[in-house]
Amino acid sequence: MEERNIKREPLGDALHICVNAHHRFGTDALLLAEFAQVRKSDIACDLGTGCGIIPLILHRFCPPQKCWAVDIQPEAISLLTKTLSENDLPEITALQADLCNLPNDLPFGRLTLVTCNPPYQANGAGKKNEDVAHAIARHEVCCSIRDVCTAAARLLRFGGRLCLCSRPERLCDVISAMRASGIEPKRLQFVAKNPQSEPWLFLIEGKKGAKPFLRTAPVRYTQSGGEMSDAMTRLYRGDVPCGTSEE
Repeated sequence: MEERNIKREPLGDALHICVNAHHRFGTDALLLAEFAQVRKSDIACDLGTGCGIIPLILHRFCPPQKCWAVDIQPEAISLLTKTLSENDLPEITALQADLCNLPNDLPFGRLTLVTCNPPYQANGAGKKNEDVAHAIARHEVCCSIRDVCTAAARLLRFGGRLCLCSRPERLCDVISAMRASGIEPKRLQFVAKNPQSEPWLFLIEGKKGAKPFLRTAPVRYTQSGGEMSDAMTRLYRGDVPCGTSEE
């Protein structure tokens, strides 16, 4: 990977992330990182981490004790390794691995938080991007939502949390996959551009071994008066208190 193809995006005053044309990030990753309500006591893992934006944002909000960042693509892990080196973040470990076959050196059954921004389209649905990296990120090429939930269930301790996001049309698939893996959906939030728009994203938290009871948070709006909302502006700046989420 050539240095000239790498761009460094600032994440606040003293933090940046390395991205390129194949591995970037969007608003959904920032919203998920906030929704996860990370705590300093958390032992976390981000599955399908890409360039590592979610672990970086979790660190900016409230550094967990330890965070593994897992992705199957060597280029993504190479970018993240460069980011971690340049920002001196030893508590985050980049790991190239298939979440369907996670290595034994991960702390199975001990994590308190797993995050994932999974591929939104089922394999075979919609037109697949010819770019391999983009296809893996957007379609269930290398893993399905059931694979994500199965991996999370193996990693989480009893009561541990799985937080992920997806498109509203996949909500039934996600809830079904969570429950099939012993992870009970507990908190749900839809995201829309404004009150006149249909939601374009949902955020959901499930807990391993929990009893059924789903709380629906108020809809999160990303715009106000045609401009980015104040809450979104604060989110981009990283002004979110540790262990809390603006709803």
